[in-house]
Amino acid sequence: MSQDLLANAQYAVNKQKTCVVALTSIKSATCNHKNSRSNSNYKSRHNFILFKRKREPFVFVIMRLNLKAVLLFLTVIVMVITCAVYMRCVEFTFPQDLVKRWDRRLYAVGNADLLHDQIDGSDDGIGGIAASDGVNLQELQDIECIINQEYTVHCKRDGDNHEVYVPFSFLRHYFDISGTMSSPPSPLTTIDGNSDSQAQSKFLWMHSTAKINIPKRKYDARGVFMYFENYNVEIRDRVKCISAADGVPISTQWEKKGYFYPTQIAQFALSHYSKNLTEPEPRIRMLENVDSVQANWLLPAKISNLTRIWHPKFNSSVIQYETAIDFDSAIALREINQTLDLVLSADFLLVTNSSSLMITVENRETKHTYRVHYIPVDLLLSVQDENIYYGLGLQALNKWHHLTRDLHIDVQKGLALDGPKKSPIRVKRTDLRILSISFLGVGFFDNISLSTYDHMANFYDAAEWLVNNQDHQTGGWPNPVRRSLNGFAELKAGWLSAMGQGHAISVLARAYWKSGGDKRYLKAAALGLKPYRVLSKDGGVLAHFMDKYFWYEEYPTTPASFVLNGFIYSLLGLYDLNATAPSFIANEAGQFFQQGMISLKNMLLLFDTGSGTSYDLRHLSLGVAPNLARWDYHATHVNQLLLLATIDSDPLISRTAERWKGYMFGKRAKHN
Repeated sequence: MSQDLLANAQYAVNKQKTCVVALTSIKSATCNHKNSRSNSNYKSRHNFILFKRKREPFVFVIMRLNLKAVLLFLTVIVMVITCAVYMRCVEFTFPQDLVKRWDRRLYAVGNADLLHDQIDGSDDGIGGIAASDGVNLQELQDIECIINQEYTVHCKRDGDNHEVYVPFSFLRHYFDISGTMSSPPSPLTTIDGNSDSQAQSKFLWMHSTAKINIPKRKYDARGVFMYFENYNVEIRDRVKCISAADGVPISTQWEKKGYFYPTQIAQFALSHYSKNLTEPEPRIRMLENVDSVQANWLLPAKISNLTRIWHPKFNSSVIQYETAIDFDSAIALREINQTLDLVLSADFLLVTNSSSLMITVENRETKHTYRVHYIPVDLLLSVQDENIYYGLGLQALNKWHHLTRDLHIDVQKGLALDGPKKSPIRVKRTDLRILSISFLGVGFFDNISLSTYDHMANFYDAAEWLVNNQDHQTGGWPNPVRRSLNGFAELKAGWLSAMGQGHAISVLARAYWKSGGDKRYLKAAALGLKPYRVLSKDGGVLAHFMDKYFWYEEYPTTPASFVLNGFIYSLLGLYDLNATAPSFIANEAGQFFQQGMISLKNMLLLFDTGSGTSYDLRHLSLGVAPNLARWDYHATHVNQLLLLATIDSDPLISRTAERWKGYMFGKRAKHN
C-alpha cells in the first residue's frame, strides 16, 4: 500500500506542470481523464487540497489591498481638509447648530451699542472708528466671527486694511469692560468767524468705572473716614428706609422684610461724619422755637387749641396742642413753600396713640401730593395711597423725642415700597416742595426747622444705636440674619463680623472724641475689642492662616475665608481706637493692629491674580477657583492700601497699590 502511495505521489509531481492551469479553472477535471480508474478518487481529493491551499492566500491579499486603499483615501481627505482650514481659516465657519449665536441686544448697556451702529452705517454722523481710521463704511463686508468655538458674532471686515470689527456689546460682556459714547463738544469758532466742523463724538473705553481716591494727607483717626464723604448709604436700593424710631438704616440685603445691619449702620454714621467735615455749613430755616421765632399756626376747628407754655425740664417755652384725630382738625403751619432744604428737625412729645406729626410734600413736576406721617406705633414703613407712615415706636409716647428726617429720602422710600419692584418710581430732590407741617392729637413740640442737612444728628443717632444694641457678653454687634456663602457652612443668625466691629469702633472712637469724652462711647468701643481675642469658630472673629498669621474675619466661616476688604476695615477701627483712647485701652487696640499688619504684609500677594485681585482666599481654603473681586471691590482694595501707605511706610504696600491700580487700566502681569 505504501508503494502505491509513493508511486501516486511521484506521478502527481510529474504531472504538476500540466495541472496548474487545471487547478485554477473550471476545466480542472479534464486533466485527469488519461489516468487510470483506480487512482481517480485519490487524485481528485489531492487536487482539491492543492486548490484550497492556493485560494486562501489570494483572498487575504485582496482584503489587505482594499484596507490599504481605504486608509490611503482617508489620509488624503484629512490632509485636504487640514490644508483648506490652514490656508483659509478666516472664511471657515463652524456649523450653526454647534455654535451659539450672540444676541447683542441682551447685553447692550447705555450707549455702548453705538459703536456697532456706526459700523453698521446706521449712524450718519462722523467719528468713532470709521472717522479715525479712514474706513469706508460702504466697503465693509458682513462676516461671522467664531469666538473660541463658543459663540458666533455678526462682525464687519475691511478688505483693504484687513481689519475685523467686533461689536463692543460682545466685547463688553466677554472681557468685563465698559464703554460709552461721549457727546461731541460744541463746534469751535475760529478767528474768521467760521465754525470748526472737526468736533466729533468719541468712544470712551474703560476697563473699570470704579474710582481711585488718592489720599491728600496722612490718615487722621479724628478726621474723614477714608473717602466715605462720597457715600450715600440711605439712597441704596437695599436700604428699605431710615427707621423713625432709631434714625438708622434698615437693610434688606439678606432678608426682604428688613433688619438692623450693624456694618451698614456704622457706614451711615461714618458717611455723615465725613460729610460734616467736607461740606459747607448747612442752610437752616427756623420755623418755630417759641422763644425767638414764633410761627403762625392755623387752628381749623373750634376743638383745636394751641398754647405756648413754660417747660421746666428744658428751662424754656414749648407749644402745647390738642386736636381731634381727623386731618381737617390738625393745627398746621401752611404756605411753607420750601424746596431743596428738605431735612426736618423737631423736638416733640406725643401723649396719645392717635397723636402724630404730618408733613405734606408736593412733586412740582407731576403735582402729586404726599403726606408723610410719623406715628407712635411699632412700624417701619407703610404706604396707603398718598399717605406714607413711619413708626416712632410705642416708647415714643409721653417721652420727648428729637426727630431728624430727610423728607426726600422718606418720600422716595415710600414710593419704592408702593411702586413696581423692578423699576420703582424715582423722584428728584429738586422736584419736591414742602407745603405744610401739621400736628394731630395731644402733645407738645418745639424747635421746628428745615435745613439742607444735619449730618451730626445722623451720626449721633447711629452712635447711640451702637451703644444701645451691643451684646455685652461677647462685645459684638450681632447680625440677626443667616448668611450663606457658596462652599462654606451657613452662618447662623447672631454671627459677628470683623468689618462690622471695625466700623463700629471707628464710629465710637470719633463719637468719644467729638463729644468731648463721653465715656459711654469709649466703654462700648473698648468692649468691641473682645471678639478680636476669640476664634471665629467659638463666636469671635479671629482666624489663623497656616497656623501662623492672625486674621480678622468679615465672615466667620468654616473653614476660614480670609476676606481682604473686611480685614483692612477691621484694622482701621483698631487704629482709630489706638489713636483716640486712653493708653490702657489704646495699647490693646494697637497690639491687635500691629499683628494684623504683619499678617497683611505676608499674605497680601496671595490676593494678586496678575490682572486683578481675589475677594477672598477660598481657592486656598476650599481648593476651588479663585473668587475674583469685581472692579468696585478691587478699587476698594487699592483705596485701602493707598490709605494704609500713609500710616505704614513699608514699600510693599505702596508698590502693590500702584500695581493693582494699573490692573484697572488694562495692565497685566508679564507672561513667561
